[in-house]
Amino acid sequence: MMRVIILSILLVGFLSACNTSRPLTNLNNYSIEYLVDEDETVEDIKLSILRAGQVLGWKMDAVKPGLIRGTLHLRAHTAVVDIPYTLNDYSILYVDSKNLDYNGSTIHRSYPRWVNNLKAKIDEYIASR
Repeated sequence: MMRVIILSILLVGFLSACNTSRPLTNLNNYSIEYLVDEDETVEDIKLSILRAGQVLGWKMDAVKPGLIRGTLHLRAHTAVVDIPYTLNDYSILYVDSKNLDYNGSTIHRSYPRWVNNLKAKIDEYIASR
């Protein structure tokens, strides 16, 4: 009986470790008003986002005023996000991916970490301007 319990616990642990998917959630209209100094401009926000992404290995492209597209290539994985921004907020929105097992609702477990690291670095750069 004890052997069955131990094997069951090990099996559950193994199966949960094999789950590589997480729900995909976008960062929508994340307020940065508390990070922005009164003399900062939208151009300062743009530069902070571009630099933050570049430091983390993202290829950052200014698509048009108020919108940056970030692309991250890691090994065989690619993630593409759009980052619309204003002086008050920004978003990080999923656009596309390769080899991240996106199925319309879940994505590879690394993607949320990459986006969270990008958010943290953007905040750091905005606050330090």
